[in-house]
Amino acid sequence: MRWRDLRIVAFDTETTGLNPEEGHRVIEFAGVELRLDGDGRVAAAVRHEWLFNPGVPIPREVTEVNHIRDEDVADAPPFDVRAAEIHALLAGSVIVAHNLPFDQRFLTSEFARSNLGWPVTAAEVDTSDLSRMYFKEARSHRLGELCTRLNVELVEAHRAGNDAEACGRCFLGMADRFGAPAELDGLGDWGDVIQDPAGSEFVGRDATGVLLFREGPSAGQPVQSHPETLAWIGMARERRDGAWAWRYPEPLRRWAARWLRVRASGRFPQGMKGFGPLDWGIDNPLGAPPP
Repeated sequence: MRWRDLRIVAFDTETTGLNPEEGHRVIEFAGVELRLDGDGRVAAAVRHEWLFNPGVPIPREVTEVNHIRDEDVADAPPFDVRAAEIHALLAGSVIVAHNLPFDQRFLTSEFARSNLGWPVTAAEVDTSDLSRMYFKEARSHRLGELCTRLNVELVEAHRAGNDAEACGRCFLGMADRFGAPAELDGLGDWGDVIQDPAGSEFVGRDATGVLLFREGPSAGQPVQSHPETLAWIGMARERRDGAWAWRYPEPLRRWAARWLRVRASGRFPQGMKGFGPLDWGIDNPLGAPPP
């Protein structure tokens, strides 16, 4: 399956703070469908943009960044009015975001209020990870500077629709420049893209779409809750015909290593976006206090 034949949705959120666990909420969501022509170029960018009333005051420092004020969202609906529509937009798509785990944490929290889990996607691309892979010498991997390197226009940064579209175009630019494979299955190794492990009997989704371990010490438990089991998958061996052999197949071990590297390494855990023009912050190491 060719990934360019699938729906490509770049998305972004604006929020009242940094931590949904502390009650911070989404105040703006934008998902931009990038529709490609036969040559793989963007033929249309279809925007889905909504403001939401978070039910709490928007802090002054947040307004200084994105210019969204309490009065701008006073008559906007709560997130749950659009939750199912946003969920459906992301489901089955190649989704793209810059510092994706930040937005994913907030959307997961908002979806949960509507009894929805994280949607099952075709692939999850983080352009900040791609920037670090392919622009190793760059001093910054913020979205604005990535746009500059790729000649992608970003006007009025820190509004969700503008950031989302620029992010999606950066992904396509890097895919062209750095030889992304045509097939969906190849994106994982090319760009540390998160996908379900193809054809795995050891990891799979339950009826609600939650990715679970099917065997081993964490059988029946969500993958995201047990990074230690993913590490174990990468190291486990067993005796076969009098010799030690890997217990799990090599594609699954590569997938487990990628998931740990991208989602659980602590290099850039979910954190804040920067506060300057064209500025996207780089997250603190895992365990470091928030700024």
